[in-house]
Order: sequence, then structure tokens, then C-alpha cells
Amino acid sequence: MHKRAVVAAFVLAGCCGAGVAADESPSLWPQLAELRARSFVDLTHGFEPGIPHWSGFEPERRELIYDYAPGAGTRGHGFRTWRHCLPGQWGTHVDAPAHFVPGARTVDEIPVTEMLLPLVVIDVSGKVAADSDYRLRRADVLAWERRHGPVPAGAFVAMRSDWSKRWPDPARMRNADAAGVAHYPGWSRAALVYLIEERAVSAIGHEPTDTDPGTATSAGDYGLEAYVLGRDRWQIEMLANLDRVPEYGAVVVAAFPRPLGGTGFPARVFAILPPER
Repeated sequence: MHKRAVVAAFVLAGCCGAGVAADESPSLWPQLAELRARSFVDLTHGFEPGIPHWSGFEPERRELIYDYAPGAGTRGHGFRTWRHCLPGQWGTHVDAPAHFVPGARTVDEIPVTEMLLPLVVIDVSGKVAADSDYRLRRADVLAWERRHGPVPAGAFVAMRSDWSKRWPDPARMRNADAAGVAHYPGWSRAALVYLIEERAVSAIGHEPTDTDPGTATSAGDYGLEAYVLGRDRWQIEMLANLDRVPEYGAVVVAAFPRPLGGTGFPARVFAILPPER
């Protein structure tokens, strides 16, 4: 079994408790009932036309093509259907390695075993409040490890910056100065190298629109995103509600459709929290 699949299976078993008794039929339903008793946190922004997005993308367009009853520009068939026209990288979304790397894994090639992972939340929100250009550093990861032990292999590591509290205002998310330079937080290369090369994490996530900080993307520099995707990792951008998730012990479910050859797509991401102590 692939290492990441083993990690996901271990996480599920660990948070659900022991298996069924020998005289019972094999079933995961008792574990499901235990999971449902936990607290869930949706880490996903709802999306619509006009939300924050990369400046090179056109806004989402929606068209009502069928409706419950006949109306202006629609046919009545007893049901309602919208046509959505949007970039793959829209709202809370997944970036597959092929987003930056020719021939790398596409969205449809990310297995479901990578969609259930230990969730590590590194809180740098206080530092971002003092410096909107803050980059999550290797020292921040090491401080987390001093409190909780090594970041587990196969984990999903999320940077909590509380930047999502600016959603859905595009101007506040971009936070540009008079010269047009954006000021929002991002990752540092040292932290990403440590997490990927030494801790073998599966994926990362963050609240701003980019992996790289705004001062870098304003200059056309997306080198950190290229590094992550170039190491066959994937990421979720524009996460929400990380302030409601503990930094240790939760499980993340990051699910998304399966467009063949897709490089990105809107995702539905949520955390299942551990029992309160």
C-alpha cells in the first residue's frame, strides 16, 4: 500500500477507536457514528461571481438555462439548472502538480487516499497582524514540533494567518499599496523545503490567494508554488475558518471533482476535530 494511503488509514483508525467485536459483521458504521459525534469545521468559502481571484482570470459567469417554470431566457422543465463558467482555480480550490509542471499529476490523478489526512495547523496570525508581508518560517514549524512532536509524514499542513477574515472583499484580500504592490502573507522556501524534504508532507494549504507572498507575486514571482507542485505535492488555496481548528490532532478531508487532465478545481474542505480535553 502507498505510504500516504497507510497514513490515511492509520488516521481514520486512530480517531475512530478499535474495530468491531469478533462476533459482529465487519462494518465501519460504528466508527462513522463516532466520527459524526465529533465537531466538524467547514474550511471552504462559498464561491460566486466577484469573489477574490488571481488578476489574470476573468470573473465567473453564470447563466440560468432551465427553471421550474418558463421565464425570461429560460425553459420551464420543473427543475432549475445553472451553467457555471469559471477557471479551475476558483474560490477555495485545489492546485494539482500539473498546474505548474508539464507532465505532472493532474487533478484526476490525485487518489482519494490523499484526501483524508492528519491536519497540522501552524498559527502565525499574530505575526501577520503585525506584518502583512510575513512569511511562515522554518522556525515556526520547529516551534510547532516542540509542542507536539514531529509533523507526521503524509500530513496536510495549513498556514493559519486569519487572512480569510478579509473575504470576500478583493481589495482587502490583495491589500495593495499606492504603487499597486500587494501585501499579503505567504510561505518561506526554508519552511516548505523542511516540510516536503524532511517531513514528507502530502499537501499544504493557506488562506490567501497564493503560496508566495504578495510582494513576490506582484513582481511575477511564483517560485514557491512552483517548488511545491514541482515536488509532486498539491495544495489548497483560499481556506477559511482555520481559527476554529486546533493546531494538532484534527483530520482534514479535502475533496474535489475529477476533471480529466484538470490542473485545478473548486474544492470542498472540512476538518473533523479531536475530542475536547
